[in-house]
Amino acid sequence: MHYYNRIMESQHNFFWGELDGSAEPRSQIESAYLQLREDIIDGRHAPGERLRVEHLKDQYNVGAGTLREALALLVSDSLVVSQSQRGFRVAPMSLADIEDLTRTRTVLECAAFRDSMQLGDDEWEARVVSAYHKLSLTEVRLANDAANVFDEWEERNRAFHEALTSASPSTWIQRFRIILYRQARRYRRLSAVSSVVPTQVHEEHRQIFEAAMNRDIVGAEKLLAQHIQLALTVIKQRGILK
Repeated sequence: MHYYNRIMESQHNFFWGELDGSAEPRSQIESAYLQLREDIIDGRHAPGERLRVEHLKDQYNVGAGTLREALALLVSDSLVVSQSQRGFRVAPMSLADIEDLTRTRTVLECAAFRDSMQLGDDEWEARVVSAYHKLSLTEVRLANDAANVFDEWEERNRAFHEALTSASPSTWIQRFRIILYRQARRYRRLSAVSSVVPTQVHEEHRQIFEAAMNRDIVGAEKLLAQHIQLALTVIKQRGILK
């Protein structure tokens, strides 16, 4: 029970920290969790790869017990799967999975966006304006230097989506939306979506921003739903997954 409580406390702390942008590792478990999570999302550990504790503990400079707890957190994020008596593996990726992910993410993110446009105050608008401005500046630089600017764009893209949905009062929607967004990042990397960011994605962001500022709930939801479909569309067009 003590082990379970530690895992759940770490989950709770990182959920709220990432929601308000203040998440910082406060222990070796949290630090290993963050490093592993980013390495999985960025593709440094391939889908289906076996995560051997005896090897990874040296790579991440932590003990075996600490690494197992970090992996348990990643299981709850659905980025790692636990196999009875056979350890851990990176969660697989498939066309069926991204189709399901995209459909579910669309429902939840649009619901949070709708709540935010209905309930958001001046502070919400200020967050959206700031996040959109920073994202737009990055997208200008991305057009000329995609390889070096993509990570910055990814972070500011996340911040923009967080701002759009930040006035939703639903804890459950916010929790699962964050999990689904992380999963979507894996597929964006896989689809090399950075190649279309300077043109198509920037225009989509502009339209979503303007609709949000006008509190055009129907139009904004439609635009966001179409935007969330992009990675799936690219993956299908290029035949990347089966």
